[in-house]
Amino acid sequence: MDHYIVLTPQSSIKGTKMNRVERIGVSLDKKLLTKFDKLIGEQGYQSRSEAIRDLVRRQLSAERLRHPKSKAVAAVFLVYDHHSTKLTEKLIDLQHMHILASSLQVISSLHVHLDEHNCLEVIVLRGRVGEINKVAESILSMKGVKLGRINVVAS
Repeated sequence: MDHYIVLTPQSSIKGTKMNRVERIGVSLDKKLLTKFDKLIGEQGYQSRSEAIRDLVRRQLSAERLRHPKSKAVAAVFLVYDHHSTKLTEKLIDLQHMHILASSLQVISSLHVHLDEHNCLEVIVLRGRVGEINKVAESILSMKGVKLGRINVVAS
């Protein structure tokens, strides 16, 4: 038996245009649909439609991130030893250097003392994917950085 998923329109906000929504049918075998329903239930989705919309958005965003000139925002997370020679100063200098750049901006940062030696720094960047990745990699490869990760989202 085929199961069909129908995407329904979102309610409009007073005074705004309602997005046009196309209704589509998706055929899934029962076992796959059961697993999907369990997953989206655990994630708190109220409907299959919203879960499918999020999957589509996520895939489209991932595709945009493959292009170095696409606009994006990113959070660069790093754990480092604050006793490491001049690392703190280098991080501050790098952030100030990019605040006024037209194509890449540091739009925020957060500093957290984890213990007597380690700090967590979160640096939020806005710019082109290629530039963001280049700066993030230069941050993560600095001497004294113990762990790091970058999370980039198309904007």
